[in-house]
Amino acid sequence: MLSVNRSAYLLVRDLIEKAEAYRVEVKKVSGATIIDAGVEARGGYLAGEKVTEICLGGYGKASVLFKRYGDLTLPTVFVYTDHPTIATLGSQFAGWKIKHEKYFAMASGPARALALKPKKLYEKIDYRDESEVAVLVLETDKIPPEEVIENVAGECKVEPEKLYLIVAKTSSLVGSTQISGRVIETGIHRLSEVGLDPKTVVYACGSAPIAPVHPKSVDAMGMTNDAILYGGVVYLTLEYDDDKELEEIVKSAPSSSSSMYGEPFLKVFKEAGYDFYKIDPKLFAPSTLIVNNLKSGKVLTAGGINERVLAKSFGFR
Repeated sequence: MLSVNRSAYLLVRDLIEKAEAYRVEVKKVSGATIIDAGVEARGGYLAGEKVTEICLGGYGKASVLFKRYGDLTLPTVFVYTDHPTIATLGSQFAGWKIKHEKYFAMASGPARALALKPKKLYEKIDYRDESEVAVLVLETDKIPPEEVIENVAGECKVEPEKLYLIVAKTSSLVGSTQISGRVIETGIHRLSEVGLDPKTVVYACGSAPIAPVHPKSVDAMGMTNDAILYGGVVYLTLEYDDDKELEEIVKSAPSSSSSMYGEPFLKVFKEAGYDFYKIDPKLFAPSTLIVNNLKSGKVLTAGGINERVLAKSFGFR
């Protein structure tokens, strides 16, 4: 059986052994190993690639390259996996909110498959991990306190000494890179919400621009969302019996299917009173979806990159 935690742990060891090269800092808190990749540490593109691959449970690859978006040329992360459902929904999906007093983090990565966060999603994809080590990536602006570490270890049923937490804030290069690296996961999750069985996806690749780093977390959140909503492209290879049904599913899935599409996410967020629950869920999707059905050979496409909104969001004039 595939183990996202044991596979990701091999990548974590590389981060630890080459901490200086990756510009990360390693420390111990309550027995757990904390890898700071973007809270107090600088991190960088290399760490961003590695953290993205760790989020994918070690069953995907990430590469930073340049890509043109109309008149813009932007750094872009390209990701691919041969185990798309387990790597994305089973590992990368940010499905665990961690709160303790004033501390908050969005948790993603392999350890979710031990704690089963959220349980319904793991039932849907029919997967759970068994591992003596737990690896979790926290999108947060603070190092987690002892109480959080003890709680996470308990949820994952591992000793704190076997827990590895990678932390990076949204307004860091690692944060910006690994969020754009979620483009496949965003696409598969959205398709599953409109009727696709995620287990039908056999292979997946995708890309999204890496948003410029902004010191204000709310601005960084807006730009990193826009990177996927207006610049994210996902290519899925799957097996589906009915092309007409599949075409309807694909057409309903890109971000342009939302009534809130067309403006930078930060503006949409402000107009929603800074309440995520007031935002149309259809907006949280890649700009472009391309689907190749292995059973018929047909290729379906929906959506398209919106260079205008990308330029506006990223501050290009």
